[in-house]
Amino acid sequence: MNTRILVVDDDPTVSEVVARYLERDGHEVECVGDGAEALRRALADPPDLMVLDLMLPRIDGLQVCRKLRERWPVPVIMLTALGEEIDRVVGLETGADDYVTKPFSPRELALRVQSVLRRARGASVTAGTGVLRDGDLVVDVGAHDVRLGGDQVMLTAREFDLLAYLMRNPRQAFSRSALLDQVWGWSFGDSSTVTVHVRRLREKVEADPTEPRRIVTVWGVGYRYEPLEGAG
Repeated sequence: MNTRILVVDDDPTVSEVVARYLERDGHEVECVGDGAEALRRALADPPDLMVLDLMLPRIDGLQVCRKLRERWPVPVIMLTALGEEIDRVVGLETGADDYVTKPFSPRELALRVQSVLRRARGASVTAGTGVLRDGDLVVDVGAHDVRLGGDQVMLTAREFDLLAYLMRNPRQAFSRSALLDQVWGWSFGDSSTVTVHVRRLREKVEADPTEPRRIVTVWGVGYRYEPLEGAG
């Protein structure tokens, strides 16, 4: 079954090249040149994935991603300018699943698309069934569902993978590069990606994100999952 990908970039040349590579991989591609139209189309008929430029006419990529996330958990790969780390970090905090910096290799982008789609469909380190429990935090891996105190917690595919991986390996410290490799499947990458996703996870599953009890920092190493005392 073909996947629908919405490519949003105001540079027709970039859109054309990206579309050609993605179509070569069997995807159905639609290209849009401004943020407002992209948001309208995505809300009316959500694509399987969106490739989203940060700088767009009418509504910028950050606003598009934020507004889309309020309605649908559509995977988003954000395109950012080379060297603009703050843009990448803000993009991830807004809800993007991945980012590629311009200028980029279209083949690399196509591979990133495949990776994000696999995780969105559950073909990842968390594939399978089973329920992970830690006190009032319950992660149903098969259903791809997270509950905290009985209330559903909305996570992106990356956030879900990271949380499930840490919970399956409690009290084990992982470096950021190890998490990039084990959860993202990247042998290289920016460790700030992990930092941002950890911050977003804490905001969703910790009672006080500024003093996390579950996803704790191991100074000089990275992070580990610490089950709450008495958790089953």
